[in-house]
Amino acid sequence: MTSVTPEPATTGTLNTEATIEQRETEGLSQGQIVRRRFFRHRGAMVAMVVLTFIVLLAFTSVGISLWGIRIPGWWQYNWTELPDVENGGAPTLSFIPQWLGGEGIRFGNHPFGQDEVGRDIFAVVMRGAQQSIMVMVIAGVVATIIGVVIGALAGYYRKATDAVLMRFTDIVITIPLIVIGSVLGRTFGSLGAAVLGVIIGLFAWTTLARLVRGEFLSLREREFVDAARVSGARDRRIIFRHILPNAVGVIVVNATLLMAGAILLESALSYIGFGVQSPDTSLGKIVSENQAAFSTRPWLFWWPGVFIIAIALCINFIGDGLRDAFDPRQKKMPSVRAMARAGRAGGAAAVAPAVDTSPATDAPSVTMPGAAPYAGDPAGDRDPRPETPHDGRPDTER
Repeated sequence: MTSVTPEPATTGTLNTEATIEQRETEGLSQGQIVRRRFFRHRGAMVAMVVLTFIVLLAFTSVGISLWGIRIPGWWQYNWTELPDVENGGAPTLSFIPQWLGGEGIRFGNHPFGQDEVGRDIFAVVMRGAQQSIMVMVIAGVVATIIGVVIGALAGYYRKATDAVLMRFTDIVITIPLIVIGSVLGRTFGSLGAAVLGVIIGLFAWTTLARLVRGEFLSLREREFVDAARVSGARDRRIIFRHILPNAVGVIVVNATLLMAGAILLESALSYIGFGVQSPDTSLGKIVSENQAAFSTRPWLFWWPGVFIIAIALCINFIGDGLRDAFDPRQKKMPSVRAMARAGRAGGAAAVAPAVDTSPATDAPSVTMPGAAPYAGDPAGDRDPRPETPHDGRPDTER
């Protein structure tokens, strides 16, 4: 008589985590799952709010002036006016209350101060932020399109196409981007921020192209691609309708990081005088123009630097959130409270099934060669089977 005991539930924690994840994603499409993961990323959400505020502040405060079209904003000055100098050119912005020894909470006419000639630095910085954001977006879009097309063609067709496109990519990589930007920025920088953004985008796609190529080399061997080929789909449809949507995670994440690098590159080019040219301005150009006044008027240097850092950090945090949202391996560990709640909700389903360990009342089964097992005679009669096992030969032969 043997007693069987249940095995301990050694995977209870893992089962609870799986239950929580299944409940969160039950009935949702892949796009809905990605959006939910992204919206739950606190850093990305804070960065998106801050970036949205900066963009709205920059484009609504001093208005928009592009290719001769001017839309005025709500701020009283623009970046070319020369009002009277107030407060010695120092910032009129104050956040320290008077009861703490400050000047009180006030905004003033010139919250960021004025430069040596009297220009309002708030208006100048807002115009510079406009130009830098425009360069960032245009460069990101152009570089993403070029990188995706070249990487997709190289990864899908392989062989000679891959060799030619990747060797061309290697040639572009060997040329320092800052040198290309300096030469072309000096030549075309006077045409505006939009042209400078296109120039930067034409040479900033190399890293994205390599990543997309790697994704396509992996995805082209999947079963859904073979099914599309068998059904008669053309290569263009397979690339852009079947493979590309499955590589969108890598593309989106690296496009955001590329945009962060583009604004830093534009700031560097404008700082050395090869970016946006006068009479227009950008954040890097503002820093370059006021570097001599760092010891006497440091606010001229602070505000454009703060906006450069804020925009770059916001883009990086958003890219980090997109990476966590698109990558299924980036799983957030559920809290102890959530796991306990999931365990209680599971109830008896999470408990190992019980096994009857009571003594057996029937006789043990006996297995006879060539015959069915005999489990005992509950009526007390004799065993109806023959004493000699049947070996399969006819009775006349035995």
